[in-house]
Amino acid sequence: MAQDNQTICQDTPTGSYWSLFSTFFKIGLFTFGGGWAMISIIEREIVDKHHWIERNNFLDLLAIAQSLPGILAVNIATAVGDKIKGGKGSIVAAAGTILPSFLIILLIAIFLTPDMIKNNKIISSIFMGIRPAVVALIIAPVITSAKAANLKWKTVWIPLVVALMISLDMGTVSSPILYIVLGALGGFFLWWFPQRQKLKNNRKH
Repeated sequence: MAQDNQTICQDTPTGSYWSLFSTFFKIGLFTFGGGWAMISIIEREIVDKHHWIERNNFLDLLAIAQSLPGILAVNIATAVGDKIKGGKGSIVAAAGTILPSFLIILLIAIFLTPDMIKNNKIISSIFMGIRPAVVALIIAPVITSAKAANLKWKTVWIPLVVALMISLDMGTVSSPILYIVLGALGGFFLWWFPQRQKLKNNRKH
């Protein structure tokens, strides 16, 4: 009974629309480097701080967000928002993620020109300092995702080979879409064959 109650509590959407919007607004406001740089911050806010969803569920949503077309940051925000508060939550989370970038770009377009940004030593120095931090923000979710996915030495060769083939730009073989499809098919067959064997054993008995 206690286990059932715990499951219900974990599956029940929590948090308000305002907290969802403000959380993703803060993420969008203070994140540089695109979607992958956002992942570690989103994970910390959604999983560790607010406990809105479990880490395994977050990894599943991340995989779905990567598989869909569009901006990764918006995709993951939409997926998390839908998981927490349904369709309205997905709109609120996506709006919170997009709005900071929209406002910043709007202000830059109004008050600054490309030449002013390029020739400004202060701005150039700031972005030079941000770049190493962005690399760390991208590496961090890779490490945490590998741990949460129970990636072991027997399977670690898979992401390494895929990353190598993509980086070598081997024509159509380097297409991420191909590896997403192959990964989905591999996961399906790894699930399907044991289920089929179990069904055969049950029929014999």
